[in-house]
Formats: sequence, structure tokens, C-alpha cells
Amino acid sequence: MDGEILRRFRAHGSAMRIVTLARSRHRLHTMPTSTGYDVVTDPAGYRWDGRRRGSTPFTVLQHTISGTGRLALGGRSLAVGPGETMLVIIPSDHVYTVPDGGRWEFFWISMYGQEALRIHRAVQEQAGPVFRLASRTVDAIAAECLKLMDGGGTTPGEASAHAYAAQMALYDDILGPNRDMGAPSPVGNALEAVKSHVRSHLADALPVEELAQIAGFSRAHFTRLFSAAEGISPGEFVLNERMRRAARLLESGDMAVKAIAHDCGFEDPNYFAKAFRRAYGTSPTDFRTSGMYAGSAAPSR
Repeated sequence: MDGEILRRFRAHGSAMRIVTLARSRHRLHTMPTSTGYDVVTDPAGYRWDGRRRGSTPFTVLQHTISGTGRLALGGRSLAVGPGETMLVIIPSDHVYTVPDGGRWEFFWISMYGQEALRIHRAVQEQAGPVFRLASRTVDAIAAECLKLMDGGGTTPGEASAHAYAAQMALYDDILGPNRDMGAPSPVGNALEAVKSHVRSHLADALPVEELAQIAGFSRAHFTRLFSAAEGISPGEFVLNERMRRAARLLESGDMAVKAIAHDCGFEDPNYFAKAFRRAYGTSPTDFRTSGMYAGSAAPSR
């Protein structure tokens, strides 16, 4: 974050501006409800439940400057660490707070309106509830928050303009067509982390629930994202990686087939042999003696 922006936040101290304006008969589709900066250490005094904040939909975009927050959502517990941004939509089944003994420094902006909800749902679909933004995006959002905290947005149009500018900075970073093609997306980073974990833990069980937790998504959302990106389900990816390792081990040494089965995550050597035959059309023993593996062999899908 830009040093001058951070200095201005800290100069405010713990501060919140609630944006209350007379409603116009011409409804605006992105409006701020509140914005501010805070440092919290007490989980009893700072705990927000997304099911107990009324029935009117709105969003909270909250960026961690230092320390760590904790977001519980859909049966998962996610850390929101330094440089990470959290996006939640109210009402929904989530709770965020600061861990016991922890410290969380952040700024936030809350919004309501049809366009705010539409864009923020699309961002959640693409990046999940916790993600990293480019530093220029963080600075752009922070600048709009400061303008509101400093008294800007005294008319509906001006207030909407500040919220909309923050929202469009987020849009360009996560959803925009002109994003830096050299920078991996938050979803791409999450899926790469999952694939790396799979390849490093092929001897383990690797249930889809565990992979979804590593990615930071619900099981259903993770499965949809992974399948769209890879063309196969997470379970198929794990099986393919197990088969590739098995083929390499069979080709490269005299390791017993039973030991290879265990090393590739199969407790039952017979089941391993059946899975291997389905993948390569032959038994592990015949595969080894035939010299079929050529370094680039891949099991069929």
C-alpha cells in the first residue's frame, strides 16, 4: 500500500463513516453504506455474523493492512492475512472476527445496490471470498474510502461515484479484459497450489474436500472451477497423477509393485492393478517388462 495513504488512515485512528443520504426517486445501483479504518484485537468485541445483519442485501470489501483476520464460511475457516482482501455478501452464512490473541488492521467499504451486488457476486465466483489484488488496485480502493471518510460524497451522485470507482478498480483487477496477462489470476494461483499439493502428497488420501479447503472454495465451487480449467474433475486429476507416478516408478527401478501401490496412494494393491490396467491397458508387471513408458506417457481420461 502507498505510504501516504497508510499514513492518512492511521492518522484517522479507528474511524467509521456511515453514509446516510436522503433517498432519491431515481435509484442509484451502487451506493456506499459505510467505510472506515480499524485495528481490532478483541474477538468478543469484533464479530460479524452474516445471518444477523438484516435482510437487505449489501456487501463488505475489507482489506488487511497488517495482522490476520478469520473468516468462517460454508464450513471452512479462512485466514485473511496481510495484503489479502475479503469480500462477503450479506445476508449469507459467514462469520468474520479476529483470532484469540491476534491483531487485525484493515480498511473497508460497504455497498448496496443492484450493480454492486452483481459485480461482487461475479468477483466471488471468479476469485472466492479471499484474494490478493494488485497494489495499484488496493491504493485506488483505499483512496475512495479516504475521500468518503474525509467528508466527500455529500450528495447521492457523489457518494455513488466514490463507491463505483472503488468497485470498478476491483472489477478491472479480477474481471477486466485488460488485466495484466503476465500475472496469474487469484483462481489460477489457487488451482496451481492445489495441483502442487497433489503432486507432493500422492501417497496421501487427497479427498476433494481437502483440496477445496486448500483452494479456499466450497467443494462444489472448487469442483466447477477446477473442471472448467483442467477439463477433468479433481478426482480424475488425482488419479491421473497417481498413474503417472506409478508408471515412472515401474520404469525407473525394481521397486515392488505393492510398494509402488502404497507410494501412489493405493492401500489395496489389487485395486491399484485394476486402476493401472484401465489407464494403460496392461498390468503393472507387464508394463515394466515391456518398457512402454517413454517419459511423456499419460493415462487416458
